[in-house]
Amino acid sequence: MNRTCDVADLGTFEFECGRSVPLEVAYETYGEYDGDNVVLVCHALTGSAHVTGPSRGETDGQAAAWWSDVVGPGKAIDTREYFVVCANVPGSCYGTTGPASIDPETGDPYGTDFPAVTVGDWTRAQARLLDHLGVGPLHAVVGGSVGGMNVLEWAKRYPERVDRVIPVATAARLDPQMMAIDAIARRAITTDENWNGGEYYGEEQADPDDGLAVARQLGHVSYLSKDSMDRKFGRRSAGRAALADAFAPDDPAGEFFPYREVESYLDYQAETFVERFDANSYLYLTRAMDDYDLSSGYDSDADALAGFTGEALVVSFTGDWHFTVEQAERLSAAFETAGVDVANHVVESDHGHDAFLVEPEEVGPPIRDFLAAGVEGRAVSDADEREFAPVHASLFGD
Repeated sequence: MNRTCDVADLGTFEFECGRSVPLEVAYETYGEYDGDNVVLVCHALTGSAHVTGPSRGETDGQAAAWWSDVVGPGKAIDTREYFVVCANVPGSCYGTTGPASIDPETGDPYGTDFPAVTVGDWTRAQARLLDHLGVGPLHAVVGGSVGGMNVLEWAKRYPERVDRVIPVATAARLDPQMMAIDAIARRAITTDENWNGGEYYGEEQADPDDGLAVARQLGHVSYLSKDSMDRKFGRRSAGRAALADAFAPDDPAGEFFPYREVESYLDYQAETFVERFDANSYLYLTRAMDDYDLSSGYDSDADALAGFTGEALVVSFTGDWHFTVEQAERLSAAFETAGVDVANHVVESDHGHDAFLVEPEEVGPPIRDFLAAGVEGRAVSDADEREFAPVHASLFGD
């Protein structure tokens, strides 16, 4: 697989908040460009440009490729056929300019002086990167979770530049429950005594690891479903010996009670996350997700999508309560109202929001078939009372 990993200097970039900074964007490409075979992949909240391929060193950011079972030679997004581009978003800490980057005017990390970031900024930065690379138009844009919002913004902002969009496990906006969880996660970071107003960089400063750990644990609870948590952990005890090595504060009041497997899992996720991610970036990226609203500047979601003349595939998962099937149905209906050929694919799954990452055998085939043939030939079921059509039967099989 022909793979490129690089950082593009895109010059001065004006964010939607009105502030400008020099912007570098870390990106990876896979496959060979032939003029009309570009697929842009948008990563989720704490993902990186490393969507597929061999694991990399921790100094390069996220070591493990996050969608290797979907992107690659012979996979659903086949890098023998498509030229795949994945770019790390502004505000992150995996090579693209963000709060931990050095401000050339001061010589110090930006910290919370970094400009406020939006999903629209991510999309505009990706468009500038593609111009820099000299590739396009896009055959498709695909992404999951907040990466799916990034996909929607492409259909809204650059409808003439993309033929097919695939928003996966996402919605037109975050609901209040998830906004509340994100707010608590940010409070955990900003109330950590080491956060220091975001100025914690430097050898003499301690990172706000405890706050970031709690934030990540809250996130993981929202990524799983009740059924998947019951199957994975139940009420089983991990044993007091496991607690001795856990990433958790001392709790003498809890010594009588068992340290459960679900706690051990969350502590492990927290420990590994604080080793690789920046707390300020977590603040910036969650705010971008919370702020996103597809209809912003328009009368409705359908109006926002009215300029898009391509095709759409909306994928959702029954066990996902972060972005629900009902939200995906409303999104599909907005595409249809806008006159867009749309297919709505619902995956029966109890894995929760993480399903789009951990069930490649379910998410891969519909993406593969949609990239190849769009929604042509899909059938409308008389038993289906929804106003939009389900996907063609071929999208369900291998």
